[in-house]
Amino acid sequence: MILGALRQTGRLFALAAEVGRAIFRRPFQFREFIEQFWFIASVTILPAALVSIPFGAVIALQVGSLTQQLGAQSFTGGASVLAVVQQASPLIVALLIAGAGGSAICADLGSRAIREELDAMRVMGVSPVQRLVVPRVLAAMGVAVLLNGLVSVVGILGGYVFNVFLQDGTPGAYLSSFSALAQLPDLYISELKALVFGFIAGIVAAYRGLNPRGGPKGVGDAVNQSVVITFLLLFFVNMVMTGVYLQLVPPKGG
Repeated sequence: MILGALRQTGRLFALAAEVGRAIFRRPFQFREFIEQFWFIASVTILPAALVSIPFGAVIALQVGSLTQQLGAQSFTGGASVLAVVQQASPLIVALLIAGAGGSAICADLGSRAIREELDAMRVMGVSPVQRLVVPRVLAAMGVAVLLNGLVSVVGILGGYVFNVFLQDGTPGAYLSSFSALAQLPDLYISELKALVFGFIAGIVAAYRGLNPRGGPKGVGDAVNQSVVITFLLLFFVNMVMTGVYLQLVPPKGG
């Protein structure tokens, strides 16, 4: 079992390396990239906006309640916004990319694999990685980066409304605490997380789609496995990136 897990992990990293090399090869499948970008964006924009509102509201309410107990209500806005931008927004985007876009990528590639379309492409000298995987991975990364900005804005607005109208916060204190605690690297790490998470979601979905087992039932199992594996990897990578960021970038005013 251990050897099998290590073998699968090695193949996953090998696919990631192959995709990294194939990105710079020509010809680039621009039309496929646009189609996949539009598809992933169309299935994730509305759910991301709807999910980010309660996320921002819950964070604002929880942080506002805690700051009231500590007598630091003036820092509610800054703490809420930093939590949304640094943690909540990239994770929301990654989970939606993996759950909606990644599952579709895995199902599409898996169905092509069991119909032996991928083998036919290899026989004709066409690389399935360059032709099919690279545009999908790049589309997932691009949508994740852009969607992260949307989720951050909607989450911040939701937290602002709930803090001001439900917790009797003042708009001026909310905004001033944000400007006092936040800095540009907070936005940079958020976008970097979204980019990395989109890459992970695309690679895992492509790997499981390229290697289904057991016919159509195997494709369904591969889709479920890709989503679960992506979720596990995302939380682990998020922990590592957050720890490294907090060690390298000092807090504002620190």
